[in-house]
Amino acid sequence: MKIFFSQVNTNSEMIEEDLAPLDLKESIRKTRQALDIAYAGFDNAIESDLIDSYIYEINALQKRYQHLTELAASQPVRQEKTLYQHSPIRALVSHVFG
Repeated sequence: MKIFFSQVNTNSEMIEEDLAPLDLKESIRKTRQALDIAYAGFDNAIESDLIDSYIYEINALQKRYQHLTELAASQPVRQEKTLYQHSPIRALVSHVFG
């Protein structure tokens, strides 16, 4: 899904923002980054309306982060394929210690 909007302060050009679904890991990373930015904004806010705005934003981002991490925890762990996945040493170690 794409949303088009114009910026009021800079110019009248249309800006395209791609809201295509991200993979879960990338969504968690971006949410964590947005949360860090919101915390920094809250730390520097002076006006009460702006402080309230950051509180709501932080709460929303925390809920989103919690949801995404719970979703990630509920998914089965995908084993990364490595170069040595089928090595004879790995088989020997798993046979001896497994």
